[in-house]
Amino acid sequence: MKRLLAFIICSCAVGSIFSQETDTLTTVPSQQHVTVWQHDETVVAPEKKKTHRLPNQHKVNVGFRAGFNSTMYQVSSLKISGITIDDVQNNYKIGYAGTLFMRFNIRKHFVQPEVSYTISRGEIEFDRLGKHGTDVEPQYAFLRSTIHSIDVPVYYGYSLVKEGPYNMSVFAGPKLKYIRTGKNDIEFENFGQQDVVEELRRFNVGMAAGVSVSISHIYFDFRYEQGFNNLTKSVTYTDATTTGGTSSGDISFKRRDNVLSFSLGVIF
Repeated sequence: MKRLLAFIICSCAVGSIFSQETDTLTTVPSQQHVTVWQHDETVVAPEKKKTHRLPNQHKVNVGFRAGFNSTMYQVSSLKISGITIDDVQNNYKIGYAGTLFMRFNIRKHFVQPEVSYTISRGEIEFDRLGKHGTDVEPQYAFLRSTIHSIDVPVYYGYSLVKEGPYNMSVFAGPKLKYIRTGKNDIEFENFGQQDVVEELRRFNVGMAAGVSVSISHIYFDFRYEQGFNNLTKSVTYTDATTTGGTSSGDISFKRRDNVLSFSLGVIF
């Protein structure tokens, strides 16, 4: 009995000691500094790429072109001192032009107004004796002219091809020509009169038609222009029989311009 009582007391003492050690080992401080690493999950939106629009995709285009022209004057009447000149030869000379234009597109249709500064050059050659001089040596006379003008045409056009960067169009429309009289250089040679001077009409009306092709921003065209009215208002000269007098009764001259032109430029 004493031994059993001593065993129970020893067991209780050992259990109490073991319980205290366990409590000591498992005690966790109430406050503890914990470093937490967080992953930055900020999402960056992809940058939008700017799309390059072709001229064919615009409702309105603007452009500039420059090129060459060749003028042939259509002479409907030429009389000198009562002699009618029937055989008139045109000698082509190269002129120049620079143009600003706009194009307003409606699907494959468009309206294209322009403003051009044009320098037209041409030469007329003829035998001033006409048919009356068949038995004598010809007496050739020349009219050389360089005409500066401001042209304002308005064209209606249609795109036969309009896909991707390619455009091929036909166009036609009226044209108003304003001649800068102070800039012109007109020379009469061997007309038989002194100091021959031609006065030009400042405003003239005509029509033009052509074909244009553009590849992306590169633009070129070919066109034909026809004048409707007589360019010449009057021709005067100094009368050798009077002192300082002028006369216009012996020279009658009517001409209209026909122009072929080619130009190259850019369109946006």
